[in-house]
Amino acid sequence: MKRVNLILAIIMSISLTTFAQQKITTGAERLNVYLPLLEGKKVGVMVNQTAIVGGKHLVDVLLEKGVDLQFAFIPEHGFRGTIERGEDVHNDVDTKTGLPLYSLYGENHQADSLVRSVDVMIFDIQDVGARFYTFVVGMHNVMQLCANNNRPLLVLDRPNPNGEQVDGPVRKDDKFKSDISFHKVAMIHGLTIGELAQMINGEGWLDNGEKKCDLTVIPLENYTHKSKYELPVIPSPSLPNYQSVRLFPLLCLFEATDFSIGRGTDFPFQVIGYPDTQFGDFTFTPGTRVGMSAHVEQQGNLCYGIDLRGLKADSIRFTLKYILDFYHKMPDKFFARPDFFDKLAGTDKLREQILAGWTEEQIRDSWKEELSEYKRMRKKYLLYEDFE
Repeated sequence: MKRVNLILAIIMSISLTTFAQQKITTGAERLNVYLPLLEGKKVGVMVNQTAIVGGKHLVDVLLEKGVDLQFAFIPEHGFRGTIERGEDVHNDVDTKTGLPLYSLYGENHQADSLVRSVDVMIFDIQDVGARFYTFVVGMHNVMQLCANNNRPLLVLDRPNPNGEQVDGPVRKDDKFKSDISFHKVAMIHGLTIGELAQMINGEGWLDNGEKKCDLTVIPLENYTHKSKYELPVIPSPSLPNYQSVRLFPLLCLFEATDFSIGRGTDFPFQVIGYPDTQFGDFTFTPGTRVGMSAHVEQQGNLCYGIDLRGLKADSIRFTLKYILDFYHKMPDKFFARPDFFDKLAGTDKLREQILAGWTEEQIRDSWKEELSEYKRMRKKYLLYEDFE
């Protein structure tokens, strides 16, 4: 019996050690690394509700540690992540801490003077690994402000929950540059936010290469691009769980159509539907939800379609299957907003290929060369073991 107990104790010890080794530590949690860089300095931050340290907001933790916080820039969806997509984000004050909040979602004429008023800036916002996720534009803008005003920037790195894949067309032509297709990366870019910051700097994407940001990335511990990572806080109102985060890169192209992908329901980015029985047996009616009321496709209409909540989240990879399937059932009306579709895709070639009847295999073959070129560039900026 003693021998059995000893063996069990050893197994449990090994299991606990393995778990401890695998637990991912975010950049924000590595306070011992970056707090010394903030001593005696005035600090500005760009954060939202995903900037957490052990269940507390980064702002609260920094104030507890005596950091001299001056203000926070806030992105789309606001400081607490409750403002709807595309809605105005106004200057405000955080009611809990009294910290001044300034919108950086849109033009802010105070931005340069605000950055000059501090000694260092911090960026800490969770990304989900798709080019059309607009928080990366906020990081780019902060990097530009820091470069323009000679201020250093600390990026507290966070895992990419879709970081084990690189896929989709690469945005090359500036004709398609927008907040939803800002950088010349693959649609599913396979970078952490810190790696992307290094790419922005290294590729000269600030002011056409004339300036670089004084950038320090506080890296993750125990992370590779093979790591599974479920977000501890929802990144935006329409991505309420791991399933939606994994499906987001597949379904976002539907935003340029009149199909519903579940906004205004309890399962956004987990279903596809339209008010026509030909699209499936699963039914749902988009309504109103906090953060999802002003821009809801097919609001109030009974939609027929498919439920993707039963898919195994970890096995989900980017595919055009759903776009092509639904297009073929309603080709004449599918591309309701073609210009928006092209901006999401970063090119008009994808839409033209779909209209021409190309298969997914043919479309993917057309990406091979540009994806290979992008992957070579990406390798230069990786901070962690890759997935391939």
